[in-house]
Amino acid sequence: MSDAPATPVRVERDGDLAVVVLDHPPLNLFDESVFAGFESAVAELAAITAPGHPDRARAVLFEARGKVVSGGVDVHGFQEIAEGPDPVGQGTTLWSRLMRLAQGIEDLPVPTVFAAHGLTLTAAFELSLACDLLLATENASFGLVEIVVGLTPSMGGPQRLAERAGPARAKELVLTGERFGAEVLREWGVVNRVLPRDGFAEAARAFAGTLAAGPTRAHAATKQLVGTAVRDGVRAADAITPQLSGALFGTEDLRGAVASFLTEGPGRATYRGR
Repeated sequence: MSDAPATPVRVERDGDLAVVVLDHPPLNLFDESVFAGFESAVAELAAITAPGHPDRARAVLFEARGKVVSGGVDVHGFQEIAEGPDPVGQGTTLWSRLMRLAQGIEDLPVPTVFAAHGLTLTAAFELSLACDLLLATENASFGLVEIVVGLTPSMGGPQRLAERAGPARAKELVLTGERFGAEVLREWGVVNRVLPRDGFAEAARAFAGTLAAGPTRAHAATKQLVGTAVRDGVRAADAITPQLSGALFGTEDLRGAVASFLTEGPGRATYRGR
């Protein structure tokens, strides 16, 4: 009998934190079951992170089980498309579907954190780039190695690498197909923090939990401002700032935090995401 879990991707809860777990041994390869599992997970996340949800998740952590985060995509799926009756149409449909998946993660209204404890290739790396923050262990490594099968990464990886590290670094990583260590990618601005291997899972969850305990509505505004600046320029972000930030004065979190600041000093406020 197989020890593989029935569901390769699942959503767990740890208080205000939602944890998306990839568990598809032995290599966590992205096949149809994993892609469909992430689609289902992101749909669930969109619901439980929405303002007004009675048990709202206020941050999301993506993590994986096993020795590696992912060995990449199961190439049998590419073979089926390439040898099918309409390879161009099917390929276009696939990438449209997976781009929606990456954008669904990016559009979540709460902080998202990806925890990479080991080798992180292709689709997993691209999904990590759709998250707000990327944490990695000292021994983690990353690669977009699609050139080995004649592809370019097409879940948004190249453009999001360019956003974080600049176009020259993005091209280097994709055109060479080489693997890069966590410390190098931290220097490039792709990885946010490199943490010790021992205790990494606990440290990553504690970090994400800190974000979940923060001012959720303000975090959402931050994400929107940064995203607008990247897509449309700083002046476009300036234009939406007054209304976006002005709305925060109507939140319970701001009123409570201001009162706490005035009576107890900074850093003692508690937030409820409202």
